[in-house]
Amino acid sequence: MTQYILRRLLLNVVVIWLVASLVFVAVRALPGDFVLTQVATNLELADNQAAIAEARRLLGLDKPLWQQYAVFIAGLATGDLGTSYATRRSTWAELGDRLPYTLELGTMIVLIGFSISLPVGIISAVKQDTWIDYLLRGFAILAVATPVFFIAVILTLIVLKYDLWTIDIIGRPHFWTDPKKALTLYIIPAISGGVTGTAGVMRLLRSQMLEVLRQDYIRTAHAKGLRRRSVVLRHALKNAMIPVLTVMGLTVSAIVSGQIILENMFNIPGIGQFLFSRLLMRDFPPFQGTVVLIATVIVTVNLIVDILYAWLDPRIRYA
Repeated sequence: MTQYILRRLLLNVVVIWLVASLVFVAVRALPGDFVLTQVATNLELADNQAAIAEARRLLGLDKPLWQQYAVFIAGLATGDLGTSYATRRSTWAELGDRLPYTLELGTMIVLIGFSISLPVGIISAVKQDTWIDYLLRGFAILAVATPVFFIAVILTLIVLKYDLWTIDIIGRPHFWTDPKKALTLYIIPAISGGVTGTAGVMRLLRSQMLEVLRQDYIRTAHAKGLRRRSVVLRHALKNAMIPVLTVMGLTVSAIVSGQIILENMFNIPGIGQFLFSRLLMRDFPPFQGTVVLIATVIVTVNLIVDILYAWLDPRIRYA
């Protein structure tokens, strides 16, 4: 197991380096320039070209691309995610201000999503080919096919039409400062993200449960007189969860890192909104650093999921 973890860590380093290299190239292939759009227009100098040249020098944009790339990679190696052109603050400081919002929304999305998807998958399998199964399968298919922003818009229109509550998109409350207002702000994006983000888990868990429920050891458990609930939860579910766990790990990573749409729709100043605003401004360093950080989270979650396999299934051993 130790050797496997070390190999995976080495592979993760390579993956993160590839992501960093790709994002460095990709953002510079975009049209537009931070200096031209943000800096030069604010400099009151007679010679515009001189203003642009001075701004590029101060930001380090006058260096060749290979030197900029070397500085970027060297910074990542020491944990430096870059400094914003616009605010002159480090990416870590910017993310520190926004991380609580993203964690609050992400946690709600995960809790709501899995509290819906897991029971739906289990019940649909246990009640196979009944009206309950058809209803839950239809719900899962609809959730997979519906964009997250569409569900968010529909729920928002319902809340506004019937004046159910006030959505505070200006105050930006936290759960530890104003739980009620925070709940009214996060509940719609949390439901929207939870339903669409975990819809795949519903369908996969159902198919895995159906396969496990047909195994001989499940029939033996029934023959021994064990209660159906015990057979389903203690025997069938644990084995059905092994392949589902991979999807759940990827789902959590995607939810935490993919809240750009929801955070912008509801003016939540989280990492997703920050990422989008930096890209629009062509503020490369914090955008690059945030993407690399998200990639690091994803590959780490995948490693943890693989390690958990051995706990769920003792037959699995990593050479």
